[in-house]
Amino acid sequence: MDHTKLKKRPAFPFETIGVAVAFSPRLEAMLNEAKHYADAFKSQVVLIHIGEKDQLKEETLETLVTNIGFIKSKLRIIWMQGDPTDTILQLCKLNMVDLLLLGALEKENLYKYYVGSIARNICRRAKCSVMLMVHPQVAPKRFKKMVIHGVDNLKSVHTLNTALYFSRTEKIKELTVVQELDIPAFMLTTADSTTNSEANKIKKEMVEEETQKLQSMIDGVDKQDVEIHLKTVSGKPGYAISNYARTKSYDLLVINSPDTPLGLFDRIFTHDIEYILADLPCNLLMVHSRV
Repeated sequence: MDHTKLKKRPAFPFETIGVAVAFSPRLEAMLNEAKHYADAFKSQVVLIHIGEKDQLKEETLETLVTNIGFIKSKLRIIWMQGDPTDTILQLCKLNMVDLLLLGALEKENLYKYYVGSIARNICRRAKCSVMLMVHPQVAPKRFKKMVIHGVDNLKSVHTLNTALYFSRTEKIKELTVVQELDIPAFMLTTADSTTNSEANKIKKEMVEEETQKLQSMIDGVDKQDVEIHLKTVSGKPGYAISNYARTKSYDLLVINSPDTPLGLFDRIFTHDIEYILADLPCNLLMVHSRV
């Protein structure tokens, strides 16, 4: 394959969907979800299992693939041994995967579920878009409510366009873009203000400026028949939108990929994406725009 095509490759369409296969109780559900999206996006599918290949696993996977109805000519199954995170990322690159589906637990704790931990590690380093599925279904349902993390970043317009592409396929007619207002951080910027009225004026101007940036981005994309709402919430970046998505019972949260791979430092001094990954409010689509 010509891997130079990966450079500047658009985030969508999802021509190739990868699926990390773990022989867990959720395997059948994950494969049904993969079939749903493969049909919706008319995609090739690459099933990836990192671990030993044996007859029982092979027969189990073959039975599920057949019963679910995958198109064999558009399906590839890869068995590989090695470090799960590194190997999955390498195989996604080699197979030019546009969207990787992963199972994930909602909340990370000291004793992390194997797949959930790997899923979060992959999100921190992936060079393709990743969907973390917290409740995969044997009978997949279309998402009804989608919220998008609105941040002032060059990637955000690509993330919004990808969300629109996804929403048209899922027949979602309304999207919500949420921007976060970090009050404590704002207070630091106005610490030298002499009066409350001056601080409030600066705050209002800052909010209006950020809102206008996002509104301009929204106005500039091809929405077709999808309605987009803009909402501001208060709180620490990452935590605020995660809480909003959970409170409002959204099905899918869409975010930018990290600007740089996240390391231990980011996890100690928490990066906004880490709040989301550590306590997923719902299914998560992390868009990698390759810009």
